[in-house]
Amino acid sequence: MALLSVEDVQVEFGGVVALDDLSFAVEAGDICALIGPNGAGKTTLFNCISRVYVPNRGRITFDGTNLLTLPPHRIARLGIARTFQNLALFPTLTVLENVMTGAHSLGGPGPVRAALRLGVASHERRLRRRAGELLERLGLAHLADRPAGGLPFGTLKRIEIARALAASPRLLLLDEPASGLTHSEVDELGATVRDLRDEFDLTLLLVEHHMAMVMSISDHVVVLDFGSKIAEGPPERVSRDPRVIEAYLGTSA
Repeated sequence: MALLSVEDVQVEFGGVVALDDLSFAVEAGDICALIGPNGAGKTTLFNCISRVYVPNRGRITFDGTNLLTLPPHRIARLGIARTFQNLALFPTLTVLENVMTGAHSLGGPGPVRAALRLGVASHERRLRRRAGELLERLGLAHLADRPAGGLPFGTLKRIEIARALAASPRLLLLDEPASGLTHSEVDELGATVRDLRDEFDLTLLLVEHHMAMVMSISDHVVVLDFGSKIAEGPPERVSRDPRVIEAYLGTSA
């Protein structure tokens, strides 16, 4: 069974169709890339999976659970975490504190115990230790006590990945993680994504415009154009598909 299954999902905004009966599946342990021109509906799907948007129809299941029957706060607890196309970090918090916020969905001592200060200190120590380990893994430990605001864009992207990993997800949604990075940073990010998949036993759904990175790290590629799926399959086959070439270049030649 696929870990994530998208079935006949349709999303309309004021009569404009953002996703048109989209269906595909992501197998456990795979890196699946969702690509397409700007406005193709990629981030719209991410927002449906994380329950920011409610589709007009269709079904999205994660490990057999229909996500569309759950409130948004339950999604992270199931084991789904995401990053954002536009950074969503807290600039006045330290890098370590930003990463710690990613673990909020894992729960804590509970309201009564928290009010009595029972287990609060030990819970915070665990969060700090976990966040510190993730920063070390991503080469960011030296920035732990620095405020996030003002750090280089590429560094902030890695911090956001660390924060998502703090939730101990099974499925990680990466929304344009390479945007704004230099060529060398993109290459490094691609290697990091593959390593994190293996190290943390992750399944990844990736929205990205850097085709060289997509084609080098993906197991499966789904291509959208104007909300509709026009191709899917292994990256080497998708890259040769005339419909994909036409969508990106405006010509099938």
